[in-house]
Amino acid sequence: MDRSRIECHIKPLIGSRAVSALTRRDVERCQADVAAGKTAKPRKEKGRAGRTAGGRGVAARTVGMLGTILEFAKRHGIILDNPVRGVRRFPDNKRRRFLSLDELAALGTAMREAEADGENRTGAAATRALLLTGCRRNEVLTLPWAWFDAKARCIRFEDTKSGAQLRPIGTAAANFLASQPRHEGSPWVFPADRGDGHFVGLPRVLRRLCARARLKDVTVHTLRHSFAAVAAELGFSELTIAGLIGHRMPGVTARYAHVPDGALLVAADRVAARIGAALDGQDTAEIVSLQERLGIASSH
Repeated sequence: MDRSRIECHIKPLIGSRAVSALTRRDVERCQADVAAGKTAKPRKEKGRAGRTAGGRGVAARTVGMLGTILEFAKRHGIILDNPVRGVRRFPDNKRRRFLSLDELAALGTAMREAEADGENRTGAAATRALLLTGCRRNEVLTLPWAWFDAKARCIRFEDTKSGAQLRPIGTAAANFLASQPRHEGSPWVFPADRGDGHFVGLPRVLRRLCARARLKDVTVHTLRHSFAAVAAELGFSELTIAGLIGHRMPGVTARYAHVPDGALLVAADRVAARIGAALDGQDTAEIVSLQERLGIASSH
């Protein structure tokens, strides 16, 4: 999708401009032009039909992607300021698809049946790991054993979309990751079927699992949305959910933490337990209250 936005929208509109010369006004004009459909045209790629669309949602997502690219340029000293910062983006109106508990149960059943029928075990395991942790796809697929701390129940990412990060995970997630077989000579929790790299075939595996479970409109990112949706259903705040899924959080102290925040661990436990129970076809999961986990006496 990023490559498509670059080829269809960014290059035709501002591709001839020097990055160092881009201004906020250029970005605003680019967004307006995409929204107005100035870059809409029939797709020429083999095997793809329809048109490259415009619209406010496409424009907002294109500018968001451009901002990420230019932020990379800023970090590497190519530009001093990111001209996308301060641009008021159109609301993208993107549908946030997530799996309900019933759909999670259907997916869990499909996973067990598919594995019995010879489905790729690593792909199915990575699918479950994404659901239990709320991590991004590459955060799981490129996860080395060295970053996983089973005792502290966290992943110590050296690099993420938001920089270096310590990510709390629930007991169900930690136990599941710890149970993955280790392959001699491979640093990856989810190694490739052939070669020395990490597993890369997740979208194909997920499509097959969802077809078996009769689930539609599910992408790999839907798994992350599902984790956040369960956290919201359990009543956790937006700030807590942001901490669980690795969004950048305010505050300096988090950068110096060596162990995950206790309250976030409690939240991660509850979310992973609820999702794990749904995947396993259980009606309920053990839910431990914050007071019980932290040893705080209840005041009634």
